[in-house]
Amino acid sequence: MLTLRYCLLLILSFSFWLGGSSAAFAQSQAVPGELPAVATFAGGCFWCMEPPFDKLPGVLSTTSGYVGGHVVNPTYEEVSRGNTGHYEGVQVAYDPQVITYRQLLQVFWQNVDPFDARGQFCDRGKQYRSAIFVSNEAERRWAEESKAELQKRFAQPIVTAVLPATPFYPAEEYHQDYYLKHPNRYRFYRYACGRDRRLDQIWGKERAH
Repeated sequence: MLTLRYCLLLILSFSFWLGGSSAAFAQSQAVPGELPAVATFAGGCFWCMEPPFDKLPGVLSTTSGYVGGHVVNPTYEEVSRGNTGHYEGVQVAYDPQVITYRQLLQVFWQNVDPFDARGQFCDRGKQYRSAIFVSNEAERRWAEESKAELQKRFAQPIVTAVLPATPFYPAEEYHQDYYLKHPNRYRFYRYACGRDRRLDQIWGKERAH
């Protein structure tokens, strides 16, 4: 299935594969010597899921990648076809002494459409569905509790899944920090996809921009 973002990538020059600022790349790396906690989320386009976490105090890095599938080391093209079982995801490395997993969950919810079972925004297909991937019992409990609390507020069923964590495969380097490397292309995609319009409809004034 060709999505708006996939078509955009196809028509762009392949020169950006090797481009990108060193500062942007450095931002995606964990601080040397740190042993951060890691949270994994899927919320549609992974380009769009990095920025809301990157700006949070206590977040050390975000990495776009593929999670939840059955193919080892999948490529973007393979995942985009929807045959590998993977979700586009983001892995968030954070300092739990500064920010908690519960706080990350709050940011996650405000950046997804939890009612959409067929994708997210303009990106359709199972690889773009929203999900929370939990790596232990505490994360599972907190994720389920946050989902249950959210469901109390809405009549529509919340379809975002809470799933066991599986191997996370970082996406190709040109996807990492895409919003920093190619801000104009990123803004065009995000606007054309209608992501912010839909998020504002769901969350209103409580959503942090």
